[in-house]
Amino acid sequence: MSFSLSNPSELAARIGVPREESLLLVGAPEPLERLLAATRAPEQPLEAVTESRLRAVKEKFGAVLLWREDRVGSESALAASVKRVRPDGSLWVVTAMRKVMGPRTPAAHRLDVNDLEKALSKAGMRRDREVRFSPWHVGYRFVRAAAGKGPGVGSPGQPSEA
Repeated sequence: MSFSLSNPSELAARIGVPREESLLLVGAPEPLERLLAATRAPEQPLEAVTESRLRAVKEKFGAVLLWREDRVGSESALAASVKRVRPDGSLWVVTAMRKVMGPRTPAAHRLDVNDLEKALSKAGMRRDREVRFSPWHVGYRFVRAAAGKGPGVGSPGQPSEA
């Protein structure tokens, strides 16, 4: 897959995963994996797996990043990812934006934020941040409602970071 990160020098900071925090990448493109690996503390390397290998991961992580464009099979991928998030952790889901050309998934089959909010609210998670990852991809951070600090996206005082 051809891939270009949006402002890679600042992307790791905008994601907001401390370098000491455990991090699991699921299906992330290699340029993102390399970028985030370079920001990790030596004693806390990231773990990267394909979506098909996610069920083999048994540990819980402070942050999980799931790269997912397609709706087909997304509920099981989201559920498996949520199980790998510590109670005080966060889940990033990166999807292809709806109205752009470039991603290999047709627009009608792409996951969108409404799909994510509906699926993850069942697990007690709410969206609290949004970050642009590439010209075609946007990431949404979800935290457990009880673990959230402050208002969600769109509330006064919490602007989106797109």
